[in-house]
Amino acid sequence: MNYTLNQLQIFLKIVQTKSVTKAAEELHLTQPAVSIQLRNFQEQFEIPLTEVIGRKIYITSFGREVAESVENILEQVQAINFKTMAFKGQLAGRLTICTVSTGKYVLPYFISDFLKIHPGIELIMDVTNKYKVVESLTTNEVDFALVSIPPKTIQTESIDLLKNKLFLIGKEPVSIEKNQSIKEFFKTLPLIFREPGSGTRQIMENFIVSNDIKVYKKMELTSNEAVKQAILAGFGFSIMPLIGIKRELINKELYIIPLDGMPIKSTWQLIWLKGKKHGPISLSLMSYMEKEKENIVNKIFSWHEDY
Repeated sequence: MNYTLNQLQIFLKIVQTKSVTKAAEELHLTQPAVSIQLRNFQEQFEIPLTEVIGRKIYITSFGREVAESVENILEQVQAINFKTMAFKGQLAGRLTICTVSTGKYVLPYFISDFLKIHPGIELIMDVTNKYKVVESLTTNEVDFALVSIPPKTIQTESIDLLKNKLFLIGKEPVSIEKNQSIKEFFKTLPLIFREPGSGTRQIMENFIVSNDIKVYKKMELTSNEAVKQAILAGFGFSIMPLIGIKRELINKELYIIPLDGMPIKSTWQLIWLKGKKHGPISLSLMSYMEKEKENIVNKIFSWHEDY
């Protein structure tokens, strides 16, 4: 047999995506190129790795066993690459970070230059909901997590990165009348909520409870991006983090509704389990964050201070 690493990578991606087209997209290759490499790989086996029924590709039992071996081979190749870089005095290995969904507007800017300095580091970043972030920390599956509200169920340590500001946001500018109370203002205001467990939902509910507000609940959505699109479509209003709506504010597609008690403030924090024994990559990232975070905030997020 004379298969190549490229063929192994392509076959494994086809198995993972169950599609030649999706595999081509994720590998940034053309579909014909992926099909040719799959055929060349298959020709080295007398037993079928895949079968096509209708227009859908299926992995045979033998193909799944081969894929399991391929995954192990590629992991070993990656380990060799990491060890090579380590012997050359370079940081190499995996860095795993879990972030709540809104953190995708924050985290990349704080780690992009760090990864450029250390090209041997492979970043695994999971963008998910707060429940899964806490679960990943609790089971020690990740090196770090990015949150705006630290979990209360586990003990953590942290580095503060950026202020998080939340405002009431709408598609059109609206102002509270002079003699109107906040309770009256919200009485008929259709509000869009994040799902239970979300940090944004928690902040929103705390504001509602502390102001004794009875709300007209319009809908519940599972990401800030979905909430933003619902507001743009005219479904209602929501309390949202400023960090994810910069373009829409500049383009006057969304508006901040001025209210007493806003913005509501929290802090984006990089957190980890208290007492966690960090490896060289994690220690290096922590040192980098402490040293560079202020420069990153001034360079990337200075607009944030205008609101």
